[in-house]
Amino acid sequence: MFIYHNDQKIELPEGSTAKDLAEKLNLRSPNQALAANINGTIKDLSHPLNDQDMVVILNFEDTQGKEVFWHTTAHVLAQAILRLWPEAKPTIGPPIENGLYYDFANLTISDKDFERIEEEMEKIIKENYKPVPHLFKDKQEALSRFAANPYKCELIQSFEGPITEYSQGEFFDLCRGPHLPAIGKIKAFKILKTSGAYWRADQTKEMLTRIYAISFPDRKELKDYLQLLEEAKKRDHKALGQKLDLFSIMEEAPGMPFIHNRGMIIWNKLVSFWREINISADYEEIKTPQLMSQKLWETSGHWFHYRENMYAFEIEGRHYALKPMNCPGCMLYYKSKLHSYRELPLRIAEFGHVHRHEASGALNGLFRVRSFHQDDAHIFMKQEQIKEELINVLGLVDKIYSTFGLSCRLELSTRPEKSIGSDEDWRIATEGLKGALDVWGQPYKINEGDGAFYGPKIDIHIRDALGRSWQCGTIQLDMALPEKFELEYMDSDGTNKRPVMIHRAIFGSLERFFGILIENFAGKFPLWLSPLQIRVITVADRHAEYAHKLQKQIEAAGFICDVDDTSESVNKKVRTAQMLQVNYMLMTGDKEIENNSATLRTRDGVVHGEVELSSFLNTLKQELQERSLTSFFKGEKVAT
Repeated sequence: MFIYHNDQKIELPEGSTAKDLAEKLNLRSPNQALAANINGTIKDLSHPLNDQDMVVILNFEDTQGKEVFWHTTAHVLAQAILRLWPEAKPTIGPPIENGLYYDFANLTISDKDFERIEEEMEKIIKENYKPVPHLFKDKQEALSRFAANPYKCELIQSFEGPITEYSQGEFFDLCRGPHLPAIGKIKAFKILKTSGAYWRADQTKEMLTRIYAISFPDRKELKDYLQLLEEAKKRDHKALGQKLDLFSIMEEAPGMPFIHNRGMIIWNKLVSFWREINISADYEEIKTPQLMSQKLWETSGHWFHYRENMYAFEIEGRHYALKPMNCPGCMLYYKSKLHSYRELPLRIAEFGHVHRHEASGALNGLFRVRSFHQDDAHIFMKQEQIKEELINVLGLVDKIYSTFGLSCRLELSTRPEKSIGSDEDWRIATEGLKGALDVWGQPYKINEGDGAFYGPKIDIHIRDALGRSWQCGTIQLDMALPEKFELEYMDSDGTNKRPVMIHRAIFGSLERFFGILIENFAGKFPLWLSPLQIRVITVADRHAEYAHKLQKQIEAAGFICDVDDTSESVNKKVRTAQMLQVNYMLMTGDKEIENNSATLRTRDGVVHGEVELSSFLNTLKQELQERSLTSFFKGEKVAT
């Protein structure tokens, strides 16, 4: 039989498994051959292959490969806990963005127990179990198997369809899989922290003990990761957000950030930049309501596919929901008038405020919130315009991220197992995305079966100053929503036709992007984004009048400036300005008043000597205009 692996046709004997394919490809190291994507579905390597199957062998570099690796590690963690605390009750243990966690009932531990847990995990890994799946014949058999664990029984009762478990040695756990072929592939791991978490994220239910961990197929990777964590702590956007007075999260509105005045300065500059980019690319901007009827969400399909993440309620006998996406509102806007082929491509942008329910345990500063703003755009076009419009969007992606000094990589995600739309629509959409990526010429990766339920997509992963990857933007080609909303345009032959649509967001969530920027710059924002660009510092009280005169001139030139004329020492005033990451400090004393000048310091501690104000401001205007990431005064580097 023949199978296809990364566009390569490979012959295998009948009855071969994904593991046989991995062996033939010589994928044997701990970071290779973790599981397989077979026709868009992730399976164990033991899964049999059929003729003409599309197979991708997943490695640790793959997002899905990491998920399998970390989920298997979660089972090792649970097995170790039960060996040490037999009365504990495992509940759920999923992989997360960076590692894994497992929640336990009837368990109380502290960080003093971490070493003991790790020693037991090491013993289990050395036993090198091969996780074994088992399909229960019915729900009753599964309930009988987990009768001693009420949390697992509650999950089983909620399941529809096949129910499976995985076992390794004496340990077994309710699990869909897949898992590593052998747990010996786990070469390094670390318990990171413990916290409390409500069962099923419901505050009315029992508090559980959550254990976070990380694992790798190589010890050096763990060492590098732990060093990264230490550096990331220094850049933690939650701590810097408080220190720099940018934003806060309050218990009265969990997951819904308060953006402070200084944060709004940065926010507004980001929005202005977004608006400038859209105008230059011929987008028109709209604003749609946050609250719309259930009927709309039924038409779009979100009510059936996304209901659990939506905030819905009743008003005067009618059912409404806060929008989790901007797309359906834009469909109504398009439909509000007739369109001609001459208008296409029609590019519509919306900076929309959306709400999505996230479990309380998943909330994380600005990175994971319940209320956020998306820089959405929807482009309506004819099929023959797809490639050109996608290339235009990729150009915007490059222009926006490069402005912040961020590099990016692209991933093409194809049709998932559960989807809507015809095979032909999916073929056209996928070929359109792939064709544009090929013309664009940058390397990209294909994630088989990881697309949205309504269409394939290009996910954009940016890399920050620490080398961390963040999934922010997305480009999605959609033929389903125009069909659902019966969108039309009149073609040149006088007939009505259905437009094709691109969804695109580049910042993604502006809140999340803001948090990424805080950490990327370590709070040291470049001049064009800085919430406090210049501070005038007096040497003594008698210099205050001159300092305020300078402030007025600086503000009149369009810069953000304040004065520190407190009675503190000059050194303390400088340290305070540096802690607030003020870009430029102008010292004013007797000499400066006499010379009608100021002594310039940059926040890195470099003293640049006396400067004449108008010349200084002209230099800064150029730095501002170019949106430079580096100070125009030698010695100060913003992007670190």
